[in-house]
Amino acid sequence: MGTIQTGLITFEEFANLPDPPGGYYELHHGQVVFMPFRKFPHALEQQSLLELLLPLTRGKGIVMTEFPFRPAAEYESWQADVAFVTRERAQNTSDYFFGAPELVIEVLSPSNTKAEILERQDICLSNGCTAFWVVDPKRRLVRVTGTDRKTVTYDYSMSVPLPEPLGGSIPVAAIFEDPASARLP
Repeated sequence: MGTIQTGLITFEEFANLPDPPGGYYELHHGQVVFMPFRKFPHALEQQSLLELLLPLTRGKGIVMTEFPFRPAAEYESWQADVAFVTRERAQNTSDYFFGAPELVIEVLSPSNTKAEILERQDICLSNGCTAFWVVDPKRRLVRVTGTDRKTVTYDYSMSVPLPEPLGGSIPVAAIFEDPASARLP
């Protein structure tokens, strides 16, 4: 990741930028930031999470990978690795979802910094997110922070409870299974 220009630009200016080769742009505090395309292991983690969440979200809302949203008015535009938004909140969406999804899941990559993840977490929780997950493939942990700003860490032997309206939980071990191999005979 890297900032590509100096000076603030608005979301409207950002929305008119051409797509870059090898990735996409996000808008962080008015700065255009190049985000390289995800790598295969990262995509596998996202796919595992998506497949685990899909049956639990039917009829309740939308879950997807690379979820585009605008957490703050004029100078922000991001993509969550995986996110869920309720049907009611999704109905008022045009090109970008405004606010933060109720559930935002970020899968750690080697390029992520602690400060970057904490900032994303704080902004999401201040803009409609009720549960912010950080999935750590290296340590096989999931850290969940709620609106009370308390963080709970779930290890490989535990299950992560889902926020309302989803209910239920997801075993941490299931998140780290290879979804492609789980379907092979």
